[in-house]
Amino acid sequence: MRFVGLFALLTAGILSARKRGEEPDVKTIIQRSVAASEKDFQAAPQYNYKERDRTGSETKTNAVTILEGSPYERLIAINGEDLPAAQAAEELKKQQHAEAERRAESSDQRKRRIAKYERERARDHEMMSQLSEAFDFKLAGKGKVRGFNVWNLKATPRPGYRPPNMQSQVLRGMQGELWIDCASYRWVKVSANVIRPVSIVGFLARVEPGTQFEVEKSPVDKDIWQVTHFVMKSRAKVLFLVRRNASEDVSFYDFERVQSK
Repeated sequence: MRFVGLFALLTAGILSARKRGEEPDVKTIIQRSVAASEKDFQAAPQYNYKERDRTGSETKTNAVTILEGSPYERLIAINGEDLPAAQAAEELKKQQHAEAERRAESSDQRKRRIAKYERERARDHEMMSQLSEAFDFKLAGKGKVRGFNVWNLKATPRPGYRPPNMQSQVLRGMQGELWIDCASYRWVKVSANVIRPVSIVGFLARVEPGTQFEVEKSPVDKDIWQVTHFVMKSRAKVLFLVRRNASEDVSFYDFERVQSK
C-alpha cells in the first residue's frame, strides 16, 4: 500500500507538470524510476525465462523455471548449440526429479528453500536500489537508447553516504550514468565504474579502479520490465595482496508468465 500511495502522488505531480508544458525535475524522475523498479522487482518471480552466461570463451544457456516457489535451472545449450538429444533428455529428467522432490517437501523445508531464494533476491535488489541513495544526479540531456526516448542522468558519489551492507560499500567509489525511459520511467540502461579504490569492511579485500558494471532492462509484459543484460568486470585485491580479476556477461530473454495451476 505504501507504494500505491507513492505512485499516486508522483503521477499527480507529473501530470500537472506536463499540463504546464514542463519537464519533471531530476528528483521526480529518480523517485518515479525507483517506484517503477520496485514494481518490476515484485513481479520477477512470476516469470520463467532463459539465461545465457558467457564465461571466457564458453557460453551456457539455461531454461530457468519457477518450480514450487523458487527457480530451477536446466541446461539447454552450450556455445549456442542445443544439447544432444540424450543429454537434453537427461537434463529434463533431472528437472522432473527436482520438481517431485519439492512437492514432497515438508512445510518447513519449503519455507527454508523459498526464504533462501528471497534473501538472494533482496540482496541483489538492494544493491540496485542503493544507486538512488549513493549518488547525486544531474540531468545531462535527452536522447534515444535502443529505440527508447530517454533522459540521460550523470551520477556522482554522494558525500556522507553510508552503505547499509557489505555489497553496497563499493558504491562509495563509483560514478555512473542512467538512461531512463521518458514514458515508463524504467531504467533502460545503467552503467557505473569504480574511480577510486574501496576497502570492503568485514572482508579483507579492496575493489580497484577498472571495476565496472552495466545493466539493461526491457519490457517483457504489459507495464513490466526486467533485466535483460548484465555485464560486470571486476578488479580486486584479496587480503590486499593477491589480485583477482573476473568478468560476467549474462543475457536474459524469452520471458513467459508462470502458468497458474
